[in-house]
Amino acid sequence: VQLQASGGGLVQAGGSLRLSCAASGRTYSRSGMAWFRQAPGKEREFVAAIDWSRSSTNYADSVKGQFTISRDNAKNTLYLEMNSLKPEDTAVYYCAVTTRPYYSGGNYHEYAYWGQGTQVTVSS
Repeated sequence: VQLQASGGGLVQAGGSLRLSCAASGRTYSRSGMAWFRQAPGKEREFVAAIDWSRSSTNYADSVKGQFTISRDNAKNTLYLEMNSLKPEDTAVYYCAVTTRPYYSGGNYHEYAYWGQGTQVTVSS
């Protein structure tokens, strides 16, 4: 599985961005997918996840009501809509895939495949 994240960039506080993650190769359309992020000097942290059926989503408390995760299984693409961005949202954002269809949790170790990351920078 290859994951290609895109959509990051520089945005002012209060702005919005939409991240995309395209999966190719031996894709797992029946797999949970997630976004994690890593800020400079900090550990990678869970942001949001969605199961393959799109019936279950899960968010970190810090982004609830602010970010929305979605996926298009026909296109093997994962999205993260980010609104009302804050400087503390600045990080490299990574998409990830688990082989478990109904998993939408935030356990880093459950995700076997990772994208290369896309930088999101929010200026104050």
